[in-house]
Amino acid sequence: MKIVIAPDSFKESLSAKLVCDCVEKGFKQVLPKADYIHLPLADGGEGTVDVILQNLAGSRQREQVAGPLGHPLDASWALIDDGNTAVIELAAASGLDLVPHKQRNPELTSSYGTGQLIKAALDLGVQKIIIGLGGSATNDGGSGIVQALGGQLLDEAGNELKPGGAELSRISSINLTNLHSRCHEVEVVLACDVTNPLTGHNGASFIFGPQKGASKKQVERLDLALQRFSKVAQQQTGKDYSQTTGFGAAGGAPLGLSLLFDIRIESGIEMVLDLLHVDTVLAQADLLITGEGRMDNQTLNGKTPIGIARRANAKKIPVIAIAGSLGENIDTLYGSMNAVFGSVRAAQDIKQVLEEAEANVIRASRNIAANLVLGHQLGSRLP
Repeated sequence: MKIVIAPDSFKESLSAKLVCDCVEKGFKQVLPKADYIHLPLADGGEGTVDVILQNLAGSRQREQVAGPLGHPLDASWALIDDGNTAVIELAAASGLDLVPHKQRNPELTSSYGTGQLIKAALDLGVQKIIIGLGGSATNDGGSGIVQALGGQLLDEAGNELKPGGAELSRISSINLTNLHSRCHEVEVVLACDVTNPLTGHNGASFIFGPQKGASKKQVERLDLALQRFSKVAQQQTGKDYSQTTGFGAAGGAPLGLSLLFDIRIESGIEMVLDLLHVDTVLAQADLLITGEGRMDNQTLNGKTPIGIARRANAKKIPVIAIAGSLGENIDTLYGSMNAVFGSVRAAQDIKQVLEEAEANVIRASRNIAANLVLGHQLGSRLP
């Protein structure tokens, strides 16, 4: 019996690799002779570099860069494909988890550090850059990335803007004369799991600004600032990206990146699945087990479990999902998954849930395996 275990991480508690270990440990208590294949996954957000390096030949690169508030930090990225492709997470240098809760303010945070990672990749001569857009702390339209790669964002007096989303309200012109010389030589793919446009009530500021620390008034100011940046950028590109699908990801980072590269936006999970040759891994599998920290109807929006489940569906492989917790409207998942299980054993505070995550996943996995065996035993007796 071939069982493929392919989850995302359980945020703040278990890495995707550790989830794989826990599921196998629980299943082996009941099915010790099964063949277990681990395929830890990510959808382009936090953990993507780790997942790529766990599954593919490559090397981890490290750079000291500016964090979201300008403080120096060490960030890593991956070099794969014999050094021809870089995999960069925006969250590694400009992520929300890098900013203490009390200091979160997307009017001030910048994507400059991500630009520094891209520069490092360009300096090494890569031909392709994959950028995961999940988990950002920023709402600066990727302006920090532009500045890190040599672009100048200027106010009416010709002074360069300071970092942060609020500064974009003063932008008057863009000077790209001194861009990194290799910007137009590389293929750039943005791994994205959202479809929101850049501006408006469904855009970057209104939808994602509050979770990055923005108040209602700040959200309104940030949206106006992105509108202004978009109009000035249109003078450079000849294109209005204000309502383009996906440009609301990572605080509008695709807008700044569009000034530098000929970008292509792809589903984060689909890109990762293709990189890892998942269809080959799934060949002849009898069961797929996937999951993430919390599952609900939002899982359908390009998250890891739905992405891998649909690949399994195409091969008629049964799918079971295990989550830390289950939200509302999980019935929508049953079209792609045979069963969905929560693993938390009782009502608990979040601290206790995170501390017990490993034991909870092992226990849930053991019980699922036991039910599979019981179902097999009962199968011949059912009418």
